[in-house]
Amino acid sequence: MTPEDRRAERRYQLDVQRHLTRNYVALLAHGMLGQTGFRLVNAPTFMPAYLMLLSGGSEFIVSLGLALQALGMTLTPFLAANLIAHRKRVLPVGLISGALMRSTILMIALCGFFLEGTTALVGVLLSLTLLGVFSGMQGVIFNFLNSKIIPVSKRGRLTGLRNFLAGIVSAAVAFIAGALLLGDVPDATGYSWTFLLGFVLTSLGLMMLLAVREPEPPEVRDKQPLGASLAKLPQLLRDDPAFTRYCLARALATMGRMALPFYILYAGQSIGLDGLTLGTLTIAFTGAATLSNLAWGAMADRTGFRLTLLLSIALWIASTGLLIFTDGLIMAAMVFIGVGAAVQGFQNSSQNLTLEFGDRDDLPARLAIANTASELAGTIGTLLGGLLAQYLGYGWVFSVSVLFLTIGGAVVYRHVPEPRFAKLAP
Repeated sequence: MTPEDRRAERRYQLDVQRHLTRNYVALLAHGMLGQTGFRLVNAPTFMPAYLMLLSGGSEFIVSLGLALQALGMTLTPFLAANLIAHRKRVLPVGLISGALMRSTILMIALCGFFLEGTTALVGVLLSLTLLGVFSGMQGVIFNFLNSKIIPVSKRGRLTGLRNFLAGIVSAAVAFIAGALLLGDVPDATGYSWTFLLGFVLTSLGLMMLLAVREPEPPEVRDKQPLGASLAKLPQLLRDDPAFTRYCLARALATMGRMALPFYILYAGQSIGLDGLTLGTLTIAFTGAATLSNLAWGAMADRTGFRLTLLLSIALWIASTGLLIFTDGLIMAAMVFIGVGAAVQGFQNSSQNLTLEFGDRDDLPARLAIANTASELAGTIGTLLGGLLAQYLGYGWVFSVSVLFLTIGGAVVYRHVPEPRFAKLAP
C-alpha cells in the first residue's frame, strides 16, 4: 500500500468514526421498526397457520410457501453483489430494494382482503416468492452497508440491541394481532390486518435509513458484467478454504430450518390455534429472541461469532428435542422460547461471521455466495420437511432437522476457525 493509499484509508476510517453515533442510532431505529414487520411474517406462527387455513389443511402447501420464499432469496444475492460492488455508495440501491421488499407484505395483506379461496392462496404464494427475491437482494446490500459504517468491534452489541428493541415492539404487536385482530376463530381478514400492520411498521423503519451518512471508500472494484463476476467465484472459494467450509456448514445447518413451520402445527394438535394461542407463542418466540440478543451480541464482541453460532445450534437442537414432550401451552411456550433464542443467535452469528472473512473488496461476492448457498439449502430443506410431514409425520421432520443441525455444527467446530482471531495472528 502506497503512502497515498494509506492516507486515503485513514480519511475513510475517520469518516466512519465521525458519523458513527448518528449511523448507530439510525440503524437502531431502522431495526426496531423494520424488523417488527418482518418478524410478523417470518415468525414460525402466523404465516404457517395462515397457509394452513388457505390450503384447507395441507402441510405440503405450508412448506411450499416458505420454500418459494427461500427460493426467491436464492435467485438474487449475486445480482445484488454485482449492483453494488463498483459503487462507493450503496444506500440508494438499498432503499429501492427495501421499498420493493416491503411492498410484498402489502400484497399479502391485500390478497386476504380482496381475494378468496384458491386465488387468495396463489396470490400469497406469489407474494412470498417476491418477498424472497427482494430479501435476497436486501440481505447482501444491507449487510455490506452495515460493514461499511459500523466497526467490527461494535457490530455484536448493535445487532443485539437492535434486535432487542425490535423484539419488544414485536411482542406487543403479536399480542395485539393475536388477541384483537385474529380472535377466537382466525380468518383471512384477521391475518390480513396483521400483515398490514407489519407493512406500516416496517415502512416506517425503512425511512429511518434516510438519516444514515454513508462513507465512501477510497477505492472500489471496476464495474463488471454479471457473468464475469460469477466466473471469479470458484477462484475466490479456492483462495479461502476456511470461508468455503463455513459456507458448507452454514448451508447444512440451514437445512434444519425445515422444522420451523411445523412447530406451531404440531403444538396446535393438542392446544388449538386460536388467536390468543398464536399471539402467546409468537410473544414467546420473539420475546426469547429479544432477551437473548443482548447476550449473543455481548458474547460475540468478546469471543467472536463462531462460538455464538455453535451455541445457538446446540440450543436449537435441545429445543427441538423438548418439543417431543410438549403437552399444553406452557410446554409449547418453552419450546418457542428456546427456538426463538436459537434462531436469532444463528441468524445474527451467521450473517456477521460472513463479514469477517477475506478482504473488503470481495465482501459483496462473499455475502452473495454465503446467502445463496444458505437459502438454496433452506429451499430444499423446507420442501423436504413438507414431504416428510405430509407422508411420514412430524416426528420425521424434527429428527431429520436435528440431524442436519448436528452435522452443520460439527463442521463449524472441527473445520472453521474464528476468522477475527485468524486475522490478528502474525
